[in-house]
Amino acid sequence: MNEVFDFLRDCGIFFVATVDGNQPKVRPFGFVMEYEGKLCFGTSNQKPFYEQLMANPNIEICATAKDFRWLRLSGKAVFCTTKEAKAQALEIMPTLKRMYSVEDNIFEIFYLENATANFRSMQGEDRTVNL
Repeated sequence: MNEVFDFLRDCGIFFVATVDGNQPKVRPFGFVMEYEGKLCFGTSNQKPFYEQLMANPNIEICATAKDFRWLRLSGKAVFCTTKEAKAQALEIMPTLKRMYSVEDNIFEIFYLENATANFRSMQGEDRTVNL
């Protein structure tokens, strides 16, 4: 998990794909944290992204490093929202405090269950790690 976390954190922005009916939807994310041994992400339960996860929790994340290596991470989103998880997220990324608080009923934290990370490169690297 540490290798995947480091890759996502170091690339800064990564892209998360969901499905809306039969239409793929991709959007940029910039927040990831390790919480209770899990790779966690955050979102608002007011966004279409959240509705898409409720309908189909399978997601895929794609990230590219400056040296053109890339990561494809897939798994099932499982929500683990607690005040403690939200507090840690807000501490790690204080800019989130402009949108969320520990006490709100909007901010959600989730992790990926049965996640598989595939590392690839233009030089032929192709390595899979199960989280």
